[in-house]
Amino acid sequence: MAQATAFGIWVDEGGLSHIEIFDCRGQICGKFIWFEEPNEEDGTPKLDDENPDEAMRTRPLMGLQLLEGFDASGPSAWAGGTIYDPQSGKTYSSTMELLDDNTIEVRGYVVLPIFGRSQTWTRYIP
Repeated sequence: MAQATAFGIWVDEGGLSHIEIFDCRGQICGKFIWFEEPNEEDGTPKLDDENPDEAMRTRPLMGLQLLEGFDASGPSAWAGGTIYDPQSGKTYSSTMELLDDNTIEVRGYVVLPIFGRSQTWTRYIP
């Protein structure tokens, strides 16, 4: 049996964005590659305007890396990473677990995983 992989394109739980998960220097990272509504009402790209660092508030959300630093913690699980929530401007500790070939659970938390929230993403299949 082939080892489970998180690599690929995933649709978030609400279907509002697609995230590409990829290898970055031996760890797992992920970035936004599609939004249902990528632009503001005036047609300008949506920005990271909730970021606590004022200097980063002008960066576009498209292409923004929201997952980083994950290492394998089992045959289909990864831990030790972080997930950035652009809606709140907060970064959380995170784990990921592949539930099956086309479903991944991503959990963000503070201090301990029990103090967190999970989302189930589905693999994008064109």
